[in-house]
Amino acid sequence: MASRGGPRAAGTDGSDFQHRERVASHYQMSVALKSEIKKLIYTHLGIWLLLLAQVCVGHLKLLPHDQVAMPYQWEYPYLLSVLPSLLGLLSFPRNNISYLVLSMISTGLFSIAPLIYGAMEMFPMAQQLYRHGKAYRFIFGFSAVSVMYLVVVVAAQVHGWQLYYSKKLLDSWFTSTQEKKKK
Repeated sequence: MASRGGPRAAGTDGSDFQHRERVASHYQMSVALKSEIKKLIYTHLGIWLLLLAQVCVGHLKLLPHDQVAMPYQWEYPYLLSVLPSLLGLLSFPRNNISYLVLSMISTGLFSIAPLIYGAMEMFPMAQQLYRHGKAYRFIFGFSAVSVMYLVVVVAAQVHGWQLYYSKKLLDSWFTSTQEKKKK
């Protein structure tokens, strides 16, 4: 290694720097977790757009009700679930812990809670469908309750993984913050 104003240190050829070229593990984890969360947020936005389309088509009567049923009550509060996703995306550029925490809390309130309510709201109709084979609401020829239960299951998994990865990301950020405080 060469010093700033003098000769190279004796016994070195300049190749002993590689051990210092590694990126700290919590930074590597932060990048990987941000990538996974972004994929989940984009998947959530796809689900959200489908539900928004169903709400709009149902209320604006763009298609007959035998093709696209009116939305269930749980779908309206679920439309607010885009806000936690946006907060999550806003937390990434500067590793903003407060935005990530707000995103996690509001994901429970605006995403998970409406999905739980929706599963309970649609349960009697699902029972009627599977016991008696009678469906009264349809989405493009499929039973609306079956389609919406599929949406609920997929959305619950997306939000569950999003919360899990957000917690791990938060832990990663706290690790880097604690290491900075030690120095």
